[in-house]
Amino acid sequence: MTRIVLSIGSNLGDRLARLQSVVDGLRKTLVAVSPIYETDPWGGVEQPPFLNAVLIADDPARDGQAWLRRAQEFERAAGRVRGERWGPRTLDVDLIACYGETEVIAREPDLTLPHPLAHLRAFVMVPWLAIDPDARLTVAGGPRPVAQLLAELDPADRAGVRLSSQTLELQT
Repeated sequence: MTRIVLSIGSNLGDRLARLQSVVDGLRKTLVAVSPIYETDPWGGVEQPPFLNAVLIADDPARDGQAWLRRAQEFERAAGRVRGERWGPRTLDVDLIACYGETEVIAREPDLTLPHPLAHLRAFVMVPWLAIDPDARLTVAGGPRPVAQLLAELDPADRAGVRLSSQTLELQT
């Protein structure tokens, strides 16, 4: 397996610095980094808005489990506490889709690929399309264009994803 699509988000503390920590940690493997979007919280829990972005990274040495461990390392380093479901967080790093020769389908106790709710989240679809307009995601029935999945979402959900003036720095 080589390529991963990651959704990163933060709504506590220095949100930009938390997102930047993931970019810095993946610097050598990054293929693309989306713009940052400020987004309304998802899931019905009252909380501050998020900063969200999508990253595409490539590392032939990592499989889905290795990417999951790396994502959790970033979250731990940011002081992530797993409390209320869909609640506020210092950093959230979700594996959205993983690709080797084809898209990886995984149904393991601690890892589901592709992410089972990604196609319902405008805060994932909008930044992903910004860096990969031809992206496809497997949902029930097979692979579908991410642009089509986004178009099927409620317009209010799409409107809750606003381009931010903040940016992530790609240091070489």
